[in-house]
Amino acid sequence: MSVSDFSIEQKGDHIIGRFSAMASPCDLLIETQDCLLANRLTSLAFDETKRIEQKFSRYLPSNPMSEINNSRGKPVAIDDEIFRLLEFAKSCFELSGGMFDITSGVLRKAWNFDGSDNLPKPEVVKALMPYIGWKKVKYDKTSILLSKSMELDFGGIGKEYAVDCVAKICSEYAPTTSVVVNFGGDIQVTRPRQNKQPWYIGIESADENQGTISTLKIFNGGLATSGDARRYLLKDGKRYSHILNPKTGYPIENAARSVTVAAPHCIQAGLLATLALLQGDNSESFLHDQGIKFWCYR
Repeated sequence: MSVSDFSIEQKGDHIIGRFSAMASPCDLLIETQDCLLANRLTSLAFDETKRIEQKFSRYLPSNPMSEINNSRGKPVAIDDEIFRLLEFAKSCFELSGGMFDITSGVLRKAWNFDGSDNLPKPEVVKALMPYIGWKKVKYDKTSILLSKSMELDFGGIGKEYAVDCVAKICSEYAPTTSVVVNFGGDIQVTRPRQNKQPWYIGIESADENQGTISTLKIFNGGLATSGDARRYLLKDGKRYSHILNPKTGYPIENAARSVTVAAPHCIQAGLLATLALLQGDNSESFLHDQGIKFWCYR
């Protein structure tokens, strides 16, 4: 690890640890004046985040995901962590009625949400549809088998999973210290602050030019936001969300611009925020039915 991998900065009554990973700014807000403790927690967070990124990123060669996605119909050995994430992905698929499907990442070969008006040709999308379908994935505790040309993409839950893993490490190392783990807006607070004050978290506008539009108070638990502020296409006045329907290969119609959800754990909040976007017009009623706190912007 080099000295430039992360930094810490005194900020009033807390210290901020900073580094970059998973294409996001990663911050720890640590309720302490102890620079040694803050430095250690940030170091542990950096190591754990990089471990998860190295293991689960679909962009890196020679990692477990690369081996799985290039298996060409042959079984690949997996460990317990991969098995547990596959089980979670299975639950997500079932809870969403098939709308949350980690095999749909293959659609990135057709869609590039770069803010342009470059929509893919229908035949390109159609050609990828046979390679989507969670029920085609065969796995057990020791191995996984994908059909040829199929791929897995944990991007929809990976960052939230990393946030929860880092929060767990911080809780174990400093059980009496309140820490906010904030990876690009995916957040977990390890415990209430000693001074009983809340942490203040800003919610960004769905319009990337407006900045923060709301500030939330959070004492404990998870918070996650999903939306199309930075990933979208715009053609003939119509905005195309990056949230894709795995059953059609096309963006969800009438999706909310931004959904923020509070839940006990970040990975739960992230899942519910994404599931809400997948509901299109019914995002708000879906979230009301969950009995959770949420903020939805259109």
